[in-house]
Amino acid sequence: MPDFTAESSLSTLRQEAWNRIRNSLRPGQQQMADWQGGTMAVSAVPGAGKSTGMAAAAALAIAKYQLHARRQLVVVTFTRSAAANIKAKIRNFLREDLSLPPSGFVVHTLHGLALNIASRYPELSGLQLDNATLITPNQSHRLIRTCVEQWINTQPGRYARLLQGRQFDGEETERLRRQSVLRTEVLPALAYSVIHEAKSSGLLPATLRELSQQFTDEYDILAIASGLYEQYQNIMRSRDFIDYDDMILGALQALENPSARQIEQNQVFAVFEDEAQDSTQLQTQLLEILAIDPHTPDAPPNLIRVGDPNQAINSTFTPADPIYFRRFCEECYSQKRLATMDTAGRSSKIIIDAANFALEWINKTYSSGKQKTPFRLQKIRPVDAGDPQPNANPEPWGSGLELHTPRDIFHTAQLIGERVIELFKLDPGNIRAAVLVRENRQGQWLAEILAPICREHDINVYEVSESDRRSHVPAEILAWLQFLDRPHSPDYLKAALEVLVQRQLIDRQDLNALALLPEQFIYPSPLDPPPKEPAIKPRNLCRQLLRARLELPHYQLISFLALTLNYDQAELATADKLAERVAQQTAGNSSMSAMLTVLNEIVSAERFEPVETEDLEARFTRPGQLTIITMHKAKGLDWDCVFIPFLHENMIPGSSWIPPQTLFLGDFTLSEVARAQIRAALHGQSTLPNITDAWDEAKQLKTAEEYRLLYVAMTRAKRLLWMSAAQKAPFTWSKPNNLDNKAPCPVFPALKRQFPAAINVPKAQVKG
Repeated sequence: MPDFTAESSLSTLRQEAWNRIRNSLRPGQQQMADWQGGTMAVSAVPGAGKSTGMAAAAALAIAKYQLHARRQLVVVTFTRSAAANIKAKIRNFLREDLSLPPSGFVVHTLHGLALNIASRYPELSGLQLDNATLITPNQSHRLIRTCVEQWINTQPGRYARLLQGRQFDGEETERLRRQSVLRTEVLPALAYSVIHEAKSSGLLPATLRELSQQFTDEYDILAIASGLYEQYQNIMRSRDFIDYDDMILGALQALENPSARQIEQNQVFAVFEDEAQDSTQLQTQLLEILAIDPHTPDAPPNLIRVGDPNQAINSTFTPADPIYFRRFCEECYSQKRLATMDTAGRSSKIIIDAANFALEWINKTYSSGKQKTPFRLQKIRPVDAGDPQPNANPEPWGSGLELHTPRDIFHTAQLIGERVIELFKLDPGNIRAAVLVRENRQGQWLAEILAPICREHDINVYEVSESDRRSHVPAEILAWLQFLDRPHSPDYLKAALEVLVQRQLIDRQDLNALALLPEQFIYPSPLDPPPKEPAIKPRNLCRQLLRARLELPHYQLISFLALTLNYDQAELATADKLAERVAQQTAGNSSMSAMLTVLNEIVSAERFEPVETEDLEARFTRPGQLTIITMHKAKGLDWDCVFIPFLHENMIPGSSWIPPQTLFLGDFTLSEVARAQIRAALHGQSTLPNITDAWDEAKQLKTAEEYRLLYVAMTRAKRLLWMSAAQKAPFTWSKPNNLDNKAPCPVFPALKRQFPAAINVPKAQVKG
């Protein structure tokens, strides 16, 4: 057992190297390097070098305590790319600086770590991984749809109450429309949200049912949620499916066995966790168990958790909640075990000042009443003189901060194009630039507008969501083949039309009305009313594809669909790969039902990888390229200059949108109300909020996360931060030509008042 209270033996040369690494670190990083056991929280600002600090601290601990394969440091992070990055950094410190072999540590994602433990003890974890299929169901996944249908069959009374809504005149067409909305939208969304929220927190369906008995509302939302959750679990067991939450639960179940727990703990020296703000309660519990020294089980776990609660941007669509890491920081602060990494060398001072101002202004504006402030009060500081990072806090380009109010989104694109061309002329081939957008449709539109002018100046425009769309090829093809196989099904017709909307081949419209009576929609009789203008194109596409279904061999349908859906080159290559895979697996039986069976397996198991020509992560920050990427995907990356257009109030912070077709239930969404009620129980609130309060809490959560997302976006810039809010913008980006007057994001006018020199500044040359 290592002695945390005394220095372990190091050779003189290695001690010198140890000191050299430590002295090259910033104060917050040095606190990690000086760690001698127990728990520690590290709250780091953007650009503080937390991954580098953790890698250095890990290498120093390996050298200091002579760790080896049977007693290892476990490093855990959020994504596989982050895991590979920190693993390479630790190896480099060990080999190049300490002259040690790259051993004594392992790097895992949280789910990878859990899977390793669960697979070592299948009898204890209950996961027979040889026979199980890992799935990651989304809201439209057939598994979710199946659990909805089964719940409807077992709970006709509750379903009838939902159909009734707040008012219903009994008209048959309206009843059919509501049935479609409930079965394909409302209940799948409720099931998806609640299952992940509850399961990732260790709540069983029975526990959720008990919560529902504490508080009843007009629909008994939590009772419905517990029923959907129960159906989901039953289907998962019957089909030998597991999801990512099962990995965590299985590992925890295995570690309940004293013998297994001691074996695992004896192999773990300590646990270092990166991106801790994105962990769930159960994931944190797993790490705490592993970090306990079995020889001193009552002592605090040997655990360092590093994160930034101000960069928590996943809590509105995952079970992660920044409240837990905030609490951990507060507990460590009371024990004098909180390290703060508040110096950052990534950005120019003017960009740091803008980010700090935005944080403080937003906290002050949203600190009244019951509303929780979106941010932990933690300002970014420029690094001190003599900082080891080369070119820390670089000189800005021009004024470093530019704030624009274009006439409309077309003027916005023009200004971005002009500024990009000007910058790239001054240092061609070396500048890294990105446009950060709130949603993919904005990026797709902007890429289409900017591509011609950028091509003229040999600037490559890389729109990231193009590669993301390739991973949806199997699901899109499956949706259309299911419709072609059963065109009389309203569900299959609606799913096929949704693909057309997502690919912007038809206008966004009420698909429930189109799919209600498929035969009447596709082949209307002379007595039926003529279709409205937006419905003509989808009807014609459906007819065209149904005719192809009759005229083409089955094996050619996938390629024909790919062309009809207007796939780009990479998507066509992915579709060809998919067609080849299906042909191989249906050899000797090329029927439509055989094709659908294979495609269902591919989509359900998520085993199909799209065709990629190179590493996407590296392409995000390639020099000489303008990357167009969403704010979410930009986290963890940085560029010399960052453009953030379309900063409008309806986007950031936006509002909790209620689909018009669901308004018969009330001015809220069932899924968000249920999520807020579950979180209230998990946060220890004595009483659950009613529907009104739960909906208010859901809106506050969204507002806070949207502002944290903007903060993340602003802190990606090194030398130039360009922001704009056009006077006119579309109501919905599915119809970008329909422009209306739009109010700016509230923080944007405040930034203009605080930094008047940044408003419509004259162009300046790149320096430094």
